[in-house]
Formats: sequence, C-alpha cells, structure tokens
Amino acid sequence: MGVYNEQGDVLEEPEPHHLLIKEGKGGSPHRRRMSTPLSLHRRHSKLPPKEVSNDLMFVVGGWTQDDPSCLVEQFCPEYNEWRTAARMVKNRGNVAVGTLDGKIYTVGGEDNVRCYSSVERYDPDTDSWSTDVAPLSSQCSGVCLVAMDGYLYAVGGHDGITAINTVERYDPKLNAWSKQVPMLTRRSGAVAAVLEGHLYVIGGNDGNVALNSVERYNPVDGTWSICAHMRTPRENAGCAVYLGHIYVVGGRDELNLQLCAAERLDPETMRWTPVKRMRSKRDNMSLVVFNGALLAVGGSDGVTNLKTIEMYSHETNTWRHFGSMKSKHPGGKVAVLC
Repeated sequence: MGVYNEQGDVLEEPEPHHLLIKEGKGGSPHRRRMSTPLSLHRRHSKLPPKEVSNDLMFVVGGWTQDDPSCLVEQFCPEYNEWRTAARMVKNRGNVAVGTLDGKIYTVGGEDNVRCYSSVERYDPDTDSWSTDVAPLSSQCSGVCLVAMDGYLYAVGGHDGITAINTVERYDPKLNAWSKQVPMLTRRSGAVAAVLEGHLYVIGGNDGNVALNSVERYNPVDGTWSICAHMRTPRENAGCAVYLGHIYVVGGRDELNLQLCAAERLDPETMRWTPVKRMRSKRDNMSLVVFNGALLAVGGSDGVTNLKTIEMYSHETNTWRHFGSMKSKHPGGKVAVLC
C-alpha cells in the first residue's frame, strides 16, 4: 500500500514478492504470500504478526452531487496498488457497508433525490454485484451495518426526515430481514462493533446533536443497556475492534467540527481512554483492521475529501502516513474480507 500520495504521484515502486506454494488438503495447492509491503510495514512498526496475509480490502461507493462516480476500488498487496472493481448497481452515498460469508453487502444510502431501502451483494470471485437481496423494511441512510453470529444487523440511520432507532437482522439462508428490539436512542451516523458476543452502537446524531452515548445489545435475551459514554460526542466516525478494544476515531462533534481525536473502550473496565490524535481530521471515514494493521482511511477534513491513509501503532501510540487510494470516495466505506 502507499503507492499514491494525495496528488496521485507514485510514492514507491512495488517490491518483488515471492509466493510459496504449499500442498493443501486433498493435495490442492495453497498459496501463502511472503514479504508483502504490508508485512514489511508491520515488521518495522512491530504490529502483531499474522501468519498469512490474505485479507482483501475494498473501498465501496462514495457519492456527492459534484462527484457521483461511486467507484469501487480493491487494494492488491501482491502488486502494491489499488485497482478498480465493479461498481454498485445503484450509485448512492452514505451507504452502509458490511461483510458476511466472504461477500460485501451495501445497505440503504441516498442520492440527491431519495433514500434507499435496497441491498446489494458483491462477490469478489466474480467481481460482480447482485440485487437479489431482500431490501430493508423502509428507506434509510446513515445506517451502521455489522455482522454477528452469522447475521447482518442494520442499525439506526435516518429516513429522510428524522433519525430512527430501528434494528433489522438479515438471515442469508432465508434472504429475509426481521425487525429486532429497537435501540434506546435514535441514531443516524453511528458506528457499531461486536466484542465478546455483544453489539455496541456508539455515538451518531439523534436528529438534533451529535451524541457521546453508547448502548450495547445482548442477542441472547434481546435487550439493550447503556454503557460508558465516550469522552467526545461524534457522528460519522470510524470504528474497529483492535487488540481486544473498541477504537473510535474521527467524525465530527456537536459543533459540526471535523475531528482527528481518537479514543478506545476497554471491555474489562468499561472505560474510554484517549488515543493519540490522527495526523488529519477525518469526518465520514473508515477504520479497519487489515492484515493486523489498524488503518484510518479517507474521510473529509472539512476542506477536501481525502485519499490518504494513516496507520496506528499501539506500541508507540502514534499514527503515521500510509499512502493513499487512487480516487476520492466522499461518503464511501471500507470493507475487509478475511
């Protein structure tokens, strides 16, 4: 990664890579990638090692009236570059992106005319999108989407008029959504994470102001409970589970100011603690774990939409520049297939 800088210039040439072919079960060959650029970055920053670097990272969508391209890009570690993938069938911004069973799902979203209830599914093996997925029960944008226990959960959002607290669960075997117990608070632009069997929904906007509140869903008894509040109200942040903690970074606050601040939740103490600020302010960004590295991708700094990526080192509590995507994705999201 890190092939392009913010102006699209080449930062470094791809290094040669060597693939070790091993015999898998039944005598089938199994590829193990050796010495990718990301593994070199991990070695230098002493990030947790991962035996096989085979994650797939996609940036999906990103739509504004000025830039309705809605591109999809895939990062190819073996070539150290971003490549264009098939576009979604319906161009839309603020679409929720999640992964389940090796596929990418996009839910809801909006353009300059309406919100959508439709759902699309991407198959990386065929590089194609399908629209034969059941839609949500209503049109909404700003949803957060997360997988848990073999299901997809679509949480919150806004219906074009107000923020909602609706929770729907998708069963891929039945190709059907079912309504679950609603959240305690209406939230649009919230983020969600699954940790230790619970679904956490964090921040967002209740229709009036950015929130710092957090609630947790227990799928066993179907109940929501209030958790420790974040230190900073924020919506449209990035969120990921990393090394047993929930990290939340960026977004914008109750004054509508873009944030570079970051914090994390320790599930044992149920306390939020500050993390080193990112180098750039990033509203409407993505935070993902890719081959053992925690990456902050894209977003807007309030002046321009960013292509840059930052990587966090937990040992030094620092962020550093980690290259760029080829294109800007205003309102787009990142999905990682493991």
